[in-house]
Amino acid sequence: MQQQREPTASESYFWPSVWAIGLHVLVFGMLFVSFAMTPELPPAKPIVQATLYQLKSKSRATTQTNQKIAGEAQKSAARQTEVEQLEQKKVEQEAVKAAEQKKEEAAQKAEEAKKADAKKKAAEDAKKKAEAEEAKKKVAEDAKKKAAADAAKKKSQDAAKKSTEDKKAQALADLLSDTPQRQQALADEQGDEVAGSFDDLIRLRAAEGWARPPSARKGMTVVLQIGMLPDGTVTSASVAKSSGDGPFDASAVAAVKNIGRLTEMQGMKPSDFAPYRSFKMTFTPEDLAP
Repeated sequence: MQQQREPTASESYFWPSVWAIGLHVLVFGMLFVSFAMTPELPPAKPIVQATLYQLKSKSRATTQTNQKIAGEAQKSAARQTEVEQLEQKKVEQEAVKAAEQKKEEAAQKAEEAKKADAKKKAAEDAKKKAEAEEAKKKVAEDAKKKAAADAAKKKSQDAAKKSTEDKKAQALADLLSDTPQRQQALADEQGDEVAGSFDDLIRLRAAEGWARPPSARKGMTVVLQIGMLPDGTVTSASVAKSSGDGPFDASAVAAVKNIGRLTEMQGMKPSDFAPYRSFKMTFTPEDLAP
């Protein structure tokens, strides 16, 4: 059997290429014939102008619409901004108002606290004043009671002193102003009583002029040696027996010397005066008596 030969590459693409070229020639020919047989159309100028006019009018309306929309949007945005500004302003005003109210409340509380403190202080001052007035009143009452007691005591002492002096003066007057016979009779009757009266008188006058020293104590007693003249003048005074306290002894001596003269002793009979020329006297003031 005879073996077949395989075609080459050029032989394989030859006929397809021929057919393709033929088809392209046929297509171009048909296109040429169709263009050549197409009738001429009338001019479309007016239609084109109308179309252009309508597009221009439509463009202007669109622009106006857009401008209107933009204006409305701007106005809306402005209103929104204004609303927001008003809201912000309102918030700020409310914040300021709240701050002022808070400040007023704080000031009111401070004022109330101040008033409370002032009221408390006034009450304390009133209480202190009342206590001071009460203490002052009590001191005044105590002073008044003491003054009344001192006055009563002094009055009693003055009355006792006056009574004693009156008795002594009357006894001395009776002794000195009566007839010699009467004087002798009174002297015989009274005797030691008259002498005792003068002793008491000397002690009384000495006590009146006595200045109490700080060291004086109850129960202190000093015996004094006293010298006198017939006219009642005290010529000397010295310590015969000490109390043991120098200032007290010195005060007693000074008190006797300060008597000066006892006019009540003038006119005494020499026999009655003789004991008083030089005598001893025990000095114990009433406020130191045990």
